[in-house]
Amino acid sequence: MSGSKKAAILAGSTWIILMAGVAPWAWAQPKPAPSLEQVFREQPYRGEPAKQPEFSHSGRYLAYLWSPYGEPGSDLHVVDTRSGKTLRLSSPALMQAFDAPEDLARFDKKLLQKRSEMAERQAREEAQAAYLRGAAVDLNQWDDAALARLKIELADKKTRDEAQKAADKAEAEAEKRAAEVLAARRAGKPAPTSAPEAPASAASAVSAPAKPADKELWELRDELAKKRAKDKLKPEDLYPGVTQLVWANQRDELILQYRGSLLRWQAGQEKLQPLLSTQRQLRVVAYTPDDQGFVFMDEKRVLRARFASAAVQVLNRELIHPDDEDKKYRIDETVISEDGRWMSLLARAPLTAPDGKSPPPKPGRQVEIMNYGERFASAKKVDREVSDDKRMERPLALYIRKVPGLDSAPAKQPQPVFTHKGGDGWFEISPLAWARDGSHYAFATWEREKELLRVYLGGPDENARPELVLERRGDVHHELVSVLKPQFTPDGKRLVLVLAENGWRQPHAYELATRQWQPLLKGEFEAHQVLGFTPDSQQMFVQSNKDDLGAMNLYRVELKSGAMQALGQAPDYHRGGVVSHDGQWLAANAGHWAQRPELKLLRGQGKPAEPRVLTQSHDPAWAEVDVLQPERFSYLNRHGDSIPAYVFKPAGWQASDRRPAVVYTYGGPLNDRHPVETDSFQSTGYLFAMYMAAKHGYVMVTVDPRGHSNYGKRFADANFEQPGVAQSEDLEDLVAYMKAKLGVDTARLGLNGWSFGGFQTQHTLYTKPDLFAAGIAGAGPTEWENYNSWYSGRTIGKVDRTKPVLRKYSLLPLARNLKKPLLLVHGMQDPNVLYQDTVNVYRALLESGKEALVDLFLDPDGEHGLGGAVKTVGWHRKYEAFWLQHLGQVQ
Repeated sequence: MSGSKKAAILAGSTWIILMAGVAPWAWAQPKPAPSLEQVFREQPYRGEPAKQPEFSHSGRYLAYLWSPYGEPGSDLHVVDTRSGKTLRLSSPALMQAFDAPEDLARFDKKLLQKRSEMAERQAREEAQAAYLRGAAVDLNQWDDAALARLKIELADKKTRDEAQKAADKAEAEAEKRAAEVLAARRAGKPAPTSAPEAPASAASAVSAPAKPADKELWELRDELAKKRAKDKLKPEDLYPGVTQLVWANQRDELILQYRGSLLRWQAGQEKLQPLLSTQRQLRVVAYTPDDQGFVFMDEKRVLRARFASAAVQVLNRELIHPDDEDKKYRIDETVISEDGRWMSLLARAPLTAPDGKSPPPKPGRQVEIMNYGERFASAKKVDREVSDDKRMERPLALYIRKVPGLDSAPAKQPQPVFTHKGGDGWFEISPLAWARDGSHYAFATWEREKELLRVYLGGPDENARPELVLERRGDVHHELVSVLKPQFTPDGKRLVLVLAENGWRQPHAYELATRQWQPLLKGEFEAHQVLGFTPDSQQMFVQSNKDDLGAMNLYRVELKSGAMQALGQAPDYHRGGVVSHDGQWLAANAGHWAQRPELKLLRGQGKPAEPRVLTQSHDPAWAEVDVLQPERFSYLNRHGDSIPAYVFKPAGWQASDRRPAVVYTYGGPLNDRHPVETDSFQSTGYLFAMYMAAKHGYVMVTVDPRGHSNYGKRFADANFEQPGVAQSEDLEDLVAYMKAKLGVDTARLGLNGWSFGGFQTQHTLYTKPDLFAAGIAGAGPTEWENYNSWYSGRTIGKVDRTKPVLRKYSLLPLARNLKKPLLLVHGMQDPNVLYQDTVNVYRALLESGKEALVDLFLDPDGEHGLGGAVKTVGWHRKYEAFWLQHLGQVQ
């Protein structure tokens, strides 16, 4: 983003957004600072957002998957846009008609367990905090109670086992007596008399010697550890709710998937109707064109069923490549044209060993991660593909097939219309799109090594190969592949696809009649999500940050002129937007810092109106913790780029202050995310920053330097072949701005980041060692040659699969330059950024004599987001102590 109108508007001056519903005077009397245990409560304040919102074809009904705060699963809700009534169609109680009682009982039991565990963890955290303040607290009470319960359980089990053993013995004795009686009768002898009960021996009458108390205690603790491991919650332990829904083509009805069953709902009904119930993983594809049946898939096949019949018709069997009978293709994706006449089948073949007999090879390699949870350490292996590993893309084939009639015999499998041999090369293919009338289909491909983007257009022909209608080689926005989703306008005259021809991801149209491409929008903003069109193909709906790079809004676009009308309210950030077929309604999860996101219903035509809030997802108790709101600002870097950020200012702040301050940064690409967004409550950059400002009077800044997504190609490509360099420059320019504008003491500035931000924090402290007074680097990839190739080869630099050429971007040779205190944080079982990355840079620091400057904070059981022995409140408690030690108190 160059110094443009946005820079002119935003740069060099702090600006405040007064959030809707929050009066300016609301901050005049600051609320008391919450504790860390309140901010990072075990039970999150934020609930689950609504998922998969979809309008019925008529636009009258909106279905979405959601459950109120604190409830498990995602249940089906349908709102009538005409009456405003919302109907809940699934819940644990409502699904009793379709679930086994044993499953429902297990869901209830495990939910109680989850809530009990969360309550106990919260109580433990609060007790520990009180203990450190000097309160008389029994920190052993929970373990003691658990051991006491376990002791009773084990005693009960022992009693049951002994009773069962006695019963088994008595049954065996009786069986033996009966056999003896039977044998005597057959031999003509009198039945033997019962032997008197042998008296208990003195040895057995004496109780076993009591175990030493400490030995019994440790044995109980071992048993408790085993019990907790056995009872540890798994995703399948809790009620899942609905996982998928598909609306009919014309009628106001839908089919949903619930735990291997397909169920049907029709407008006007209060309950669901069962369609199919199997042990297979069924997936709905579409309704039939006449809405009298539906198409679905199991693990291998495409099938069709009619509502009026119990018969199931196989539309496509498991595929076999005609040139290689041993190479079976499995269908990954099926797309049916809206008219129901044509379908596409995207299939991939499994990898095979050279000898054709051995198990198929795995891509990349396996890396060992150590587990120290047992008496002796053990290693587990995780899959890893790094930059110098050979690629092992599976062979791919795309088939175009005519959907057979109801009574048609299985047709011969045609040749694929498009293939890719797989092998050693990055190859990606977009979802396939059909025109509504089935007259055309389109898809895009991306080949990384060739830097080659292609778009194909085909027709309804089982044997005709598609036509290449766009080819771009080199200098392609590296994140474009993440949003390539072709679609046709309703009239079928235009193919619309997001490209980055001017450095920003925006929709372009291919006119089928003139065979020409043209941009549909212009300007320095992102609009990489096309939601749909009006039936007359005159208007388009997009998600875009046109008016605010920190907040995606929903826009109606006039296709002739490119004029854009914002439909949502600022400063809401809209996510997962959908539009009805008639263009009258839109829905999205939307919110901002003062109003947490909820699913909202918006008008698509006429003047923008107040959106209707459909969900209430969050705990109202958040209001007690929400004591400060940030201010957004931007500044110009040395190259004229406008760099966005926000700041938490403590109560009583003045520009002339000289306060300690901390900067939180990420700095890497996130597809369509970045930290400075109006609905982002990131745990460190937002929540902890709010706490430190309110509790300790720190100035807390979160910044998006170059390298981030959603700011155009110039920002997103800033890392390529120079990772961390652009960000370090922008951070240096930020420090100058903070000194002039934000009332900070530049001798007491800290820098913090996680993941890519952990790399960025170290890079800045090593390459600009006098810029910050201290740093905290969490889970940072210090050696890019060891990171996942799908990411590093796309965003860090060109790779060579014969040698680890990304080694030149390693931080290890730079570590010797460290001058200021650095805390390295990592989960030791991290499968994403390997813990060895922190170990190796720690070693390099020790070898350079930096023992007094560097500390390690490790979670033995933690992964990339920690979460093992160290919980969120725990690592931020460590952060608080570190900053107070090295940056000091407000003077």
